[in-house]
Amino acid sequence: MLLVIDIGNTHSVIGIYDKDELRSSWRLASDKTKTADELGILFGELFRIKNIKNSDLKACIISSVVPPLTPNVVAMCREYFGLEPILIGPGLKTGLNIKYENPKEVGADRIVNAVAALNLYGGPLIVVDFGTATTFCAISEKHEYIGGVICPGIGISAEALVSKASKLPRVELVKPDQIVGKNTVASMQSGLFYGYASQVDGIVLKMQQELGWHAKVIFTGGLASLLSEGCQTVDEVNPNLTLEGLRLIYELNQ
Repeated sequence: MLLVIDIGNTHSVIGIYDKDELRSSWRLASDKTKTADELGILFGELFRIKNIKNSDLKACIISSVVPPLTPNVVAMCREYFGLEPILIGPGLKTGLNIKYENPKEVGADRIVNAVAALNLYGGPLIVVDFGTATTFCAISEKHEYIGGVICPGIGISAEALVSKASKLPRVELVKPDQIVGKNTVASMQSGLFYGYASQVDGIVLKMQQELGWHAKVIFTGGLASLLSEGCQTVDEVNPNLTLEGLRLIYELNQ
C-alpha cells in the first residue's frame, strides 16, 4: 500500500492507496508543534481503526507547503513505518512543462493538482484549490503549466472582516437561502459566500478570456463542495485531486 500525505497551511490530508484505489483518507490540522513521536502515535491509531497494519505500507510520497512541519512528518515515516518518503520538488518526473518564470516557486500542491487533473480530465484546464489561500492554475492541453492566481481564502477573508470590525461576530460559512440578509449574521454569510463565489467566477472568466481557452474548471480543497453551490463556472468537484496526483507522481517515478 502507498501512503500519500499533503501538508497544507491549515489542514493536512492523508490517504492510503491499494494500487490505484483510495482505501482510506483523513483530514487533520497542520499543527507545527507536533513531534515525530506524536504524529506516529496519531497516524498509527488512525490506521489501526481502519484495520491497516504498519507492515502493509510499502512506500510514501509527500507534498508540503509548510517547511517547519515537513521534517517531523518525514521522521515519523522513517521511525514508525520504516518508509523513506519521496518529497515533491525539483528533480521528480511530473510530465509537466512548467512555464513559470521561476519553476521552483510553484507550490508542490499546485503541481500535484495539475498532474491529477490532466490525467483525469485532459486539458486545457483551470484548477481551483480552496485552501488557506485559493489558487487558480492554468494548464494547457500540451501539459504546460502556464501560471495562475493566488488570493486569500474565504476563511482568511472571514477572519479579516471580524478582526477589523469590532461589532461583527464570527459566523459559520454556509450558503444562505437568499442574498439579501435580514440580520447581521445572515448579511455577513451572504457577503462571504456570494461575494467569494462571484470572485471565483470572475477570475475564471478573465483567465479564460486572456488565455483564449474554453477550459474545463475543476474545484478541489476543503471548501470546494460548498463554494461550488454558488459558482457558475465549475465543471467538476474532486476533493481527492491532490491525493490522486501524489499517487500518479509516485508511479511515474518508479
